[in-house]
Amino acid sequence: MRKTSGIISAHPTPATAEATPADGIALPDDGPLAELDSETDADPADSSEQRDFSVPAALHGDRLDRALTAAAPEFSRSYLQQRIAAGDVRLNGAVASKASGKVRATDRIEIDLRPTLQTQAFLPEDIPLDVVYEDEDLLVVNKPAGLVVHPAPGNWRGTLLNALLARHPAAATLPRAGIVHRLDKDTSGLMVVARSRRAMDALVKAIAARDVSRQYLALAHRPWKGAEERDIESPIGRDARNRLRMAVVDLARQPGKTARTHFQLLANAAEGCWVQCALYTGRTHQIRVHLASIGHSLVSDALYGGGPAGGMQRQALHAFRLAFEHPVDGRPLAFEAAPPADLMAALAAWGLAYNPPLPA
Repeated sequence: MRKTSGIISAHPTPATAEATPADGIALPDDGPLAELDSETDADPADSSEQRDFSVPAALHGDRLDRALTAAAPEFSRSYLQQRIAAGDVRLNGAVASKASGKVRATDRIEIDLRPTLQTQAFLPEDIPLDVVYEDEDLLVVNKPAGLVVHPAPGNWRGTLLNALLARHPAAATLPRAGIVHRLDKDTSGLMVVARSRRAMDALVKAIAARDVSRQYLALAHRPWKGAEERDIESPIGRDARNRLRMAVVDLARQPGKTARTHFQLLANAAEGCWVQCALYTGRTHQIRVHLASIGHSLVSDALYGGGPAGGMQRQALHAFRLAFEHPVDGRPLAFEAAPPADLMAALAAWGLAYNPPLPA
């Protein structure tokens, strides 16, 4: 489907059990698919592989662990250091014990490698995607709740990244397969993904410059009181009492980043409120934290104090509108996706009707 301007509407898709963290932006690394933060050996039953190579002149005098990256570039340096410590590396036939030991040109290095969950994470998987728009430079998808965006501990497979690699093999040449921002696992809605490096670089800059409009719909506890529009500008940082949570913080006392969210009341019910949210910054869990900070935790968002209601089994947050200039040809693009079935049912249970909001 190709559009040059205006709004493209996506039909709601049912949530699936396919397996990210953060409503906010996660800017990609400069290199190919970025390494993840931790690494664990896969099933010991998996076969090991032995590699050997001669140290080239360019690596003469370098550290052993750095030299090993030439033979096994898909493994992290920390993992290769683990292999040295485990006695799985031999230098000129003798077991090497120091990662910091220097190598010389023509030295012979052997290493026994075992597959890890991390190295197996970046594989194509045939996972259906609800594609709203696609051209040679970008892809816009309507992500279902339950789909993790990027592999991480606990969710190494079955992610949006795996689906992108299957749909577009050239995505393997892009950082994070072209992913330029994220949605939480349980947040549904629209995401833009780059399909070329020129588009990725431009999208990253546009998001950082706040030139990408991202609007959400949220079902929250407690009826809204006071002004129907409200700007929240409260810094967000890691919760000092629970490292799994983010929190509004005092920057004079602990680390954090400025954060701004605009809220517009759409409707009130006896049980709570239906709110439109516009992000002006992209901090981890930003909408969830800001709503909770003003006494309106998202429905079914247990991490931030939101109990179940209206039949919702996941946090009641949906990215319904996305607008930006095409990163290559500059065309204005705007997309909309109506809430999925579970959120529609929760609205009905509260006696509220869905009417697409006006742009914020």
